[in-house]
Amino acid sequence: MTNAFLRLTGISKSFAGVQALRDVDLTIERGRVHCLVGENGSGKSTLIKIIAGVYQRDTGEYVIDGKNLARLQPIDAIREGVQVIYQDFSLFPNLTVAENIALNEEVAEGRRWVNWQQVRNVAADALAQIEVNIPLDVTVGEVSVANKQLIAVAKAMRQNARLIIMDEPTTALTEREIRALFSVLRKLQERDGVAFLFVSHKLDEVLSISEKIIVIRNGKTVSEGERDEYDRARLVYDMTGHSITEKSYDFEPDLSQPPLLKVENLNAEPMLNDINFELRAGEIVGVTGLLGSGRTELALALYGMQPIKSGRITIDQKPVDLRSNRDAIAHGIGYVPEDRLSEGLFLEQSIAKNVVVRTIESLRGSLGLTDPAKISGQVSQWVDALRIKTADPALPVNTLSGGNQQRVVLAKWLASNPKVMILNGPTVGVDVGSKEELHNLMKKLAGEGMGLLVISDDIPELLGTCNRILLMRNGTIVEEINTKETNENKISSKLIED
Repeated sequence: MTNAFLRLTGISKSFAGVQALRDVDLTIERGRVHCLVGENGSGKSTLIKIIAGVYQRDTGEYVIDGKNLARLQPIDAIREGVQVIYQDFSLFPNLTVAENIALNEEVAEGRRWVNWQQVRNVAADALAQIEVNIPLDVTVGEVSVANKQLIAVAKAMRQNARLIIMDEPTTALTEREIRALFSVLRKLQERDGVAFLFVSHKLDEVLSISEKIIVIRNGKTVSEGERDEYDRARLVYDMTGHSITEKSYDFEPDLSQPPLLKVENLNAEPMLNDINFELRAGEIVGVTGLLGSGRTELALALYGMQPIKSGRITIDQKPVDLRSNRDAIAHGIGYVPEDRLSEGLFLEQSIAKNVVVRTIESLRGSLGLTDPAKISGQVSQWVDALRIKTADPALPVNTLSGGNQQRVVLAKWLASNPKVMILNGPTVGVDVGSKEELHNLMKKLAGEGMGLLVISDDIPELLGTCNRILLMRNGTIVEEINTKETNENKISSKLIED
């Protein structure tokens, strides 16, 4: 294929006897947008790292720009024009925008002294190349996620990128920020002939941005073709090997019964104003709004992590004072954070320790020491109940896929038997198969009498799992929506700021 910039043929890779990739074929064409999709654990990350030279393939052929490369190191991939923008962006939060963009060139040229004007000039040129305006002297830690993404793109273009690989580039972006990012990338594609390879779990996004789609499953290429050859149903089938049809959560609350959770006239730092809503046993209530609307602040206030100035919160008709997360836990409130990696898990610790961390006091024997048999029993109970896929619960939790890590976070809370569960972005970064399983678990928990508050900007997710949706704007609830009386387009139009 004359337009091929990168061609991989028969790529295989194993780790300690575990086959991660088997005879994978992949072709990246110049100046086109490609999307790589697959479930967690399908081999996407391994494939990206082989393209970038981080991992060495066991077998297979790697041809880039017509050159057959027998062995590839990261510096070789960079010199050939391959740039990878990972989810953490590989930026230094304590350095300025200008320093982050120009750092590679300063190091590559081996300068003993930094020419600060040159640093600013390089950064300004890089941002001008992608036609965005970001203050050069602000530290990267202070800028938005969307601007971090653009800084990483500008940095890649300074390295003469010909292929930019982006791993879950829109996970933490609003719809407006996504449109702005894609506008920049389209310009680079059309003007400079840059090829893109997106890795994404958002299937609607894959279908809207891609020109070519590659699907892998269990380390093998399942299909590869033009965008027009795919619809959502085919993507789901190719990724999972079976069709998925989710049923909406059909729930009618018994209004004669008192609410499980009632929030009245709640005002909390830094932005919540006059919040009022009820959550009944068995309900799944969604909360959505644009980034900065106050949805996460609401979750944190209910979990005792934001100072409450005034208002009234009752659980089972009893007033509660939530001054800390300990208070929330004592009153039966659990919280699954959006960022499970930094807030929800001890990544280096075992799966077992993560599961029992909330209930360890109840697992002590007669002498006050932890009882191994009780711990083992509780771990086995939740690993089996939530179908956590692991060879051994003694393995570190960072060995699990994203979907299984989310199950561990849920297991940790379910073991403590909460009355109310707050789920903030419960399926962020989770593949379509795991997402279905998590949705079914949420519905099962609600069916057993738990009240769930689900915070998400994934409108189809909320429509499929919730009986009501609370729409937030500027720190307050502006509308309550019955999911049976709306659709995705109606809600999306309501989210657009005035």
